[in-house]
Amino acid sequence: MYNCYCILSAAYQNVFENLYLFKCILICHNRLNKYNNNKCGADLISFLKDLIIRAGNICLEEQNNITDKDLEFKTPKDLVTITDKKVELFIIQEIKTKYPQHDILGEETGRSGNSSRFLWIIDPIDGTTSYFHGQPFYAVSIALEKDGQIILGAVYAPVLGQLFHGQIDKGAFLNDVPINVSDTKHLTDAVMGTGFACLRSDLKNNNLVHFNTIVPQLRDIRRYGSAAIDLCYVACGKLDGFWEINLNIYDIAAGALIVQEAGGNLSDFSGNTDYPEKGIVAANSYLHPLLIKMLK
Repeated sequence: MYNCYCILSAAYQNVFENLYLFKCILICHNRLNKYNNNKCGADLISFLKDLIIRAGNICLEEQNNITDKDLEFKTPKDLVTITDKKVELFIIQEIKTKYPQHDILGEETGRSGNSSRFLWIIDPIDGTTSYFHGQPFYAVSIALEKDGQIILGAVYAPVLGQLFHGQIDKGAFLNDVPINVSDTKHLTDAVMGTGFACLRSDLKNNNLVHFNTIVPQLRDIRRYGSAAIDLCYVACGKLDGFWEINLNIYDIAAGALIVQEAGGNLSDFSGNTDYPEKGIVAANSYLHPLLIKMLK
């Protein structure tokens, strides 16, 4: 599997045996290396960034023309627009053209394929209520999973002109500028975000009890209506923390990677990794344990 090419004079091998072995290791070439890691090529990152901007442009073009006739309802409170479906189909078509063997999971269309190591996870408009009501806090969210691990993600808020992306082990960025979570240490200095997907689903066990516990401890609270934006705002320090329940993987896949690559802590409400099924908490390393303590 490994082919080693060592250029070293035989006359010096006995004298410099240790150096020889070390040199062999250094210039050893693994032919399968590019398949055995989770790094993303520049072409893949460029494809994702271009795709998500074009998807966001469709949202911008159609936002002012959406009417009640363009709505459907998953539940009485959970709406979907014709643009949600149009954007998701556009993204799927582009991915299938470029990467026809890859599997896809979309919020509106479900999963297609179950045989690839790669899975694209799509939320065409995260924050559809904001979108329908002409507000700016919505985003397109796309993540790429390989062998069960998210390796690349992007979130684009087109009205705000904010493109976040993150690559595993390579950092997180806002409009190509590196970002990091805040260094806020105390709850009284913190501004955090949350959401109420639980109320939209009429859950009896909802976020209100957590809201009433946490908010009095904070400087202030924000409610943007898009978990993808909330997570990215934690990643760049616009928010110091975020928590929510009753989210789905397509809501958080890209944003979660971006938070982690920006140096943030991410967990479920118990401090484990069962998110978003058991809630999701994102914050810097100072505030995350304080949030977990209150959420428990």
